[in-house]
Order: sequence, then structure tokens, then C-alpha cells
Amino acid sequence: MDAYGHVNNVQFLRLLEDARVIGFEDWFGQDRSVLSEGILVARHEIEYLAPLLFRVPPIVVEMWATKIGGAGFDLAYEVRDGRPSAEGGEGDVVYARAETTLVLYDFATSTPRRMDDTLRAMLRAHSGEPVPFRWRRR
Repeated sequence: MDAYGHVNNVQFLRLLEDARVIGFEDWFGQDRSVLSEGILVARHEIEYLAPLLFRVPPIVVEMWATKIGGAGFDLAYEVRDGRPSAEGGEGDVVYARAETTLVLYDFATSTPRRMDDTLRAMLRAHSGEPVPFRWRRR
């Protein structure tokens, strides 16, 4: 939380990181070798849609793969309220949408590495539409 009483931009990046860790464990299970071989965050883009005030009830971060390339892929996220309005929550409030570009990386050679068919299939199983950023509608 920051001086204005809401979750600040740095904390949103931490929420996305937590979502990736949890999501990858869900997607890849115990076979995380594809990720432990080397992966880097190349880019983040976040669009803040509503202030997220400090609270005890959880929020939900939905995550899916979008663009899948030769050596990298994009992940999309939507940060939303985790409680329906009938339960005292804010219903379908979306606090932020974001996208992260990840690059598979060989640290021994300091170069990107090609994505194998196994990882490509796993990502496709969790793929969806690109993030509907407001600026893209122009």
C-alpha cells in the first residue's frame, strides 16, 4: 500500500509475479524443467482501471498465454475482485489488465533458446485472446 491508501504499481507487479509462480505450478505441475532451464521477463505492460484499496478479502488474478513465438511468449492477466457483490464484494470490478513477455534463455551462451513442442502445447492449452487494452481500440 502507498501513501494514498491503495495498492501501488510496484505491488501490482508483485501480484503478477505471484500469479505466474502459482499459474506455472498449476500448468506444468512438478515438471518445471522447461522453466528452470532459463526464462527472463522481457517486458511488462499494465493498464490500471480502478484503484485497489487495501483489503483482507482476496482478489483474483486470471492468467493465460497469448502470443506464442519461437523463443518466447506473452502472458495476459486480469486482476479483479474475488467476491461477488452478493457477498459484499465489488462484483466484476477489474482493477488492472496486464501483459508480460517472457523469453526462454540459455544462460550458458547468453542467448535466447528455441521453444520445444512440449512447452508450445502446454501454452496452447492455456491460451486465449490478447489483452483488450483501451489504447488498442483507437
